[in-house]
Amino acid sequence: MKAYCDALHEACAEVLPAPMAAALDELARERLVRHPHGDQDKWLSALAALPAGPATLLPGDTVTVAGVAPNLPALRANLQTLMPWRKGPFQLFDCTIDTEWRSDWKWQRVLPHLSPLAGRRVLDVGCGSGYHCWRMWEAGARWVLGIDPTLLFLMQFLALKRYAPTAPVWLAPVRMEELPPASACFDTVFSMGVLYHRRSPLDHLLELRDALVPGGELVLETLVVEGDDQQMLMPEDRYAQMRNVYFLPSVPLLERWLRRSGFTDVRTVDVNQTSLEEQRASDWMQFQSLADFLDPADPQRTCEGYPAPRRATLVARKP
Repeated sequence: MKAYCDALHEACAEVLPAPMAAALDELARERLVRHPHGDQDKWLSALAALPAGPATLLPGDTVTVAGVAPNLPALRANLQTLMPWRKGPFQLFDCTIDTEWRSDWKWQRVLPHLSPLAGRRVLDVGCGSGYHCWRMWEAGARWVLGIDPTLLFLMQFLALKRYAPTAPVWLAPVRMEELPPASACFDTVFSMGVLYHRRSPLDHLLELRDALVPGGELVLETLVVEGDDQQMLMPEDRYAQMRNVYFLPSVPLLERWLRRSGFTDVRTVDVNQTSLEEQRASDWMQFQSLADFLDPADPQRTCEGYPAPRRATLVARKP
């Protein structure tokens, strides 16, 4: 992993302010080199066993590595070592990875409402496997950085990055709150599926604002509830079996949060109830999924009795 850390630091040092590049480098080396995850050697062995190519990475609804794999069963077994695969879908050679989430559906909802990404420096907070990072690059972004602390997701990203080593798309195993404040270096920042995991949602919005250049654009997607600008849900314990869910505001309240956090031109561009077709268990994510988290007698409620997952996407600008 030292080689990846070296490449990541070189890429970040060319684009980001020195304090942010240094912080990313230190955190990546701490988690990947000095104190690696106990499964890291197993994951790296699976990555090393993937076909050497020739191959080409092709972004699209299914992010695809196009080429001919010499041994499909071995390829599948190595990719299954990196399970569970949650965000996708992907195809590597002849092996289709049917991920838990149809992340392409979210991208199709978001893309029409974005300012053009062509030439932009983009940050994707909580990027998971990096699926949307590849889509951002496909949409013309000049440089994309995804951040997510889950090391398995980095390994999944590296399975694709192996076939596009020169692509300006990177993933760092860090949390947003660990980065230096007020870096103001990204033209577009995405935070999709993160806000409800933060104990202090307003602090998260301020971190996102401070990462943007003046005039930069925030794309925020999060769980919401129906109601007026005074309505919010804070679960007693779990929400849809997730322990780390704290605040689900109404859309009007979320718009107010953004304005109070210093954003302008706040607009809600999509509200969508998550379907059992968009999030479900598969051969590549064999744990419980959305169907198991809803009330079997009333799929409009979670198993705890709260409203079923409903997600809103908002776009705003930093003055």
